Amino acid sequence: MNLQRGGPIPPPVGPGEWEILCGTREARTGWPELERQAPNNVARAHQVLRTDPAPATETERQHRLRGKRLGTGEYKGKVLPQWQYEVTGAGRIWYLVDADDHRVIVMHAGPAHPKATE
Repeated sequence: MNLQRGGPIPPPVGPGEWEILCGTREARTGWPELERQAPNNVARAHQVLRTDPAPATETERQHRLRGKRLGTGEYKGKVLPQWQYEVTGAGRIWYLVDADDHRVIVMHAGPAHPKATE
């Protein structure tokens, strides 16, 4: 899969779904690697991000990141809440939720914990 920074993560958006974009180079390169290692888990994560990226009740796998440094992120001048989806034991997707534009911006995707948590 050849992803572009700022471009969509396929497949195209269906009715009522959220658009998913690559927000960083790290997301662009990490998503395909994570997909190769855990294809079924990534497919499930993709579906969840498309339909309910910021659930009212957090789950074990999907929750809002906390703290001043991790709780929000910036994309194109907008400060947005940052969430995490645990794809595998170590694999993570970190993403911003832009409710105004009905889109999810993936900031990190990879088979290992993000460096910011080390």
